[in-house]
Amino acid sequence: MAKRRKVGNLLGLQLLAMLVERPMHPYEMATELRGRGKEQDLKIQWGSLYTVVQNLEKHGFIEAAETTREGRRPERTVYQLTQAGHEEALDWLREIVGVPEREFPRLKTALSVLGVLPPDEVIDLIGQRIAVLDRRLAGDRADLARTQDVVPRIFLIETEYSIALEQAEVDWLRGLLAELRAGTLPGMAAWRNYHDTGELDVEAFMDP
Repeated sequence: MAKRRKVGNLLGLQLLAMLVERPMHPYEMATELRGRGKEQDLKIQWGSLYTVVQNLEKHGFIEAAETTREGRRPERTVYQLTQAGHEEALDWLREIVGVPEREFPRLKTALSVLGVLPPDEVIDLIGQRIAVLDRRLAGDRADLARTQDVVPRIFLIETEYSIALEQAEVDWLRGLLAELRAGTLPGMAAWRNYHDTGELDVEAFMDP
């Protein structure tokens, strides 16, 4: 079971990991995150970055190293990792990598109530989703191919992971789509009958 952490926003882990490299001020952190394409790995609310930084400081995971000013620009506080912050980053990372946590993808929720939609519409929507995923996978694979010769693989494995997950989803959806189109999914007749007549025969959904 995941620990309850003082700073639970995963953006906090990204910031701690970046500060392992060197001290930075928040604007530099945001620039680095964008430059490394981290918004592809994590849903980042950019407006909350400063709040996460403040929370990390509040709990002693980072501390101000210096304050700088350039011309008439506002002062910038450069933060560095504390020993507690380094230990928190390691512990947090070990937990995420080593302890699976049940996640709840939006598609899984939709699949659990899929029968609310008519079968023919579901067939069209799944085909549409597969087409979008195929295009995304092609783009991701092209991006990976362009960078893998100049970027060490250890810094690209999250992209490989994302590609593997999306490919697995596409493969599964194609199998489901084939059953739907062929009418071989158990309960198809009852499903169609429900949308044609409004009559729900739960037992008929067990029919092949």
